[in-house]
Amino acid sequence: MLVLSRKKNESLMIGDHIEIKIVAVEGDVVKIGIEAPRDVEVHRKEIYLAIQEENELAAGSKIDLGAFKKLLQNPSDTE
Repeated sequence: MLVLSRKKNESLMIGDHIEIKIVAVEGDVVKIGIEAPRDVEVHRKEIYLAIQEENELAAGSKIDLGAFKKLLQNPSDTE
């Protein structure tokens, strides 16, 4: 792990297109700003882990392909 010291308004770069800027330091809380291309997903770690867990659950669920095919052919049957 790389550990850096930064002060308010200082930045660090990840590659050529992602900038992490220290916006404020208030007690033991640091506010950071992240500038990244729109195609780069940025999440707090707890959100990222929740997304991963949901994806794993979805990948493990069984789908009745026959019922799904019928639904695609006759979407009005669900009303």
